[in-house]
Amino acid sequence: MSMITTSAWVRRGVAAQFPTKYEIDEEEMNRISKLARMQLEDAREDLTEAQERAKDDDVKEDDAMDEDDKEKDDKKTTEAKKAEEDDDLKEYDLDHYDSDEVDEDGEKVTMFGNVKSLAYHEPNEEDPYLVVPEEEDDEEREELQVLPTDNLLLAGKLEDEVAHLEVYVYEDAADNLYVHHDIMLPAIPLCLEWLDFPVGKAAEEGRTTGNFVAVGTMEPDIEIWDLDVVDSMYPNAILGQGGSETEAKKSKKKSKKNKANDEYHVDSVLALAANRQHRNLLASGSADRTVKLWDLNTTKAAKSYSHHTDKVCSLDWHPKESTVLLSGSYDRTIVAADMRAPDSKARWGVDSDVETVRWDIHDPNYFYATTDGGMVYKYDVRNVPATPKDSKPVWSLQAHDSSVSSFDINPAIPGFLATGSTDKQVKLWNIENDKPSMVVSRKLEVGKVFSTTFAPDPEVGFRLAVAGSKGVVQIWDTSTNGAVRRAFVSRMPSLEGDVQERMIGMQADQDESDDDDVGATENGAPAGADGWESMDED
Repeated sequence: MSMITTSAWVRRGVAAQFPTKYEIDEEEMNRISKLARMQLEDAREDLTEAQERAKDDDVKEDDAMDEDDKEKDDKKTTEAKKAEEDDDLKEYDLDHYDSDEVDEDGEKVTMFGNVKSLAYHEPNEEDPYLVVPEEEDDEEREELQVLPTDNLLLAGKLEDEVAHLEVYVYEDAADNLYVHHDIMLPAIPLCLEWLDFPVGKAAEEGRTTGNFVAVGTMEPDIEIWDLDVVDSMYPNAILGQGGSETEAKKSKKKSKKNKANDEYHVDSVLALAANRQHRNLLASGSADRTVKLWDLNTTKAAKSYSHHTDKVCSLDWHPKESTVLLSGSYDRTIVAADMRAPDSKARWGVDSDVETVRWDIHDPNYFYATTDGGMVYKYDVRNVPATPKDSKPVWSLQAHDSSVSSFDINPAIPGFLATGSTDKQVKLWNIENDKPSMVVSRKLEVGKVFSTTFAPDPEVGFRLAVAGSKGVVQIWDTSTNGAVRRAFVSRMPSLEGDVQERMIGMQADQDESDDDDVGATENGAPAGADGWESMDED
């Protein structure tokens, strides 16, 4: 089983050109030892509890057994074990264990082979088998190189019950996408957020910028990893109860009954949003129904908010009003609140669980919300309803027949949207003049779509990364699609004329792919679109 649950782009030029190999010095060893000790103590407590439960079960079972039956069983077991041991020992011919084997030349052969073949070195001489030649170091260094024209693409993946973060390098000019390195995670990843603010050891070294990722998982802690370090063993920082030995010990004692609090999350982290103007602030939303505001300088929760009555699944900071945060929840509401005065907030309601919320980056007076019912809504933030039930969107669209699990806004062209759904389809939309029309719909061999994100750089702004339940990533250059070119050429003259459509990525395993996924194109309007036509004539 393999699936990609979340993905995020890293813009060009921020990754180190030559990432460093993880090295353990005394300070790092002490940090790892501390984290490992906390994990070991947790594991021991869990093991003790399990052993006590097992002991109670054994006592009950023993009391129910008859003593005579037990003796017979023990005797049979002993005899069976002895016979099995005798068979195993024959293999080693212990009667002749001290007889040395002789090779063809009459030389004794030891466990190391012919004694004369052993090599030895003077005390100050280097062993050639343990020294890596310089040319191999240079070759490895070249393999790790990330060019200033490369993007990184991050993908949270679950593969054969192992959770990890894959760090891809995307070379646009070469049509190349490959895994650069990966990072082991403690649980299924649910959300990612790229950070340029140094934390942990990087901050202690005096760095002012960096290339980091915050990862939210099924666990309540948020891990922050340095993307410029390869083969890291532990994260640079942990936001939550696992980040402090004292807090971890306190919380472990009552972990079974942990309640939402102001200091850390107690359930899965479903959403992350970095504040691009106040770079030390990171917002998180959790299944514990709270929103936390973290200060990355201290790795502590600065504030906690309870705006919702169910899981908080999506967050987005206002592009201009840097203290205003948008949050969406399974309680079927969207809240816009100023974090400086959280009591003064606006709330909108929708007809099913919210999946994603996003400010319109081209006009932040508006925001979008997608739902589990397949709907996309556009709201005017200046039109605040008296109650959530009174919410009136600028427009609503039945975009898919099932959950709109992912959503993005093209950074280059206003009114160009992408939606992804658990119905396995990716759809591109033109919402010019607030009249939504579908441009094209495709199934891209990724299974149920969990992530659709446009690249952040102007040079590659039309590249749409799509990932889902088959555990593969596809990058669709939407600017090469004929329908897209015709729909948006008036707003971008460079789209004049037709070109060959381009798709870069990795294919799903053959036995996992669906026959109807191959190059499928939907012509005609989606359900509920009331006659809006697809412009895809390819």
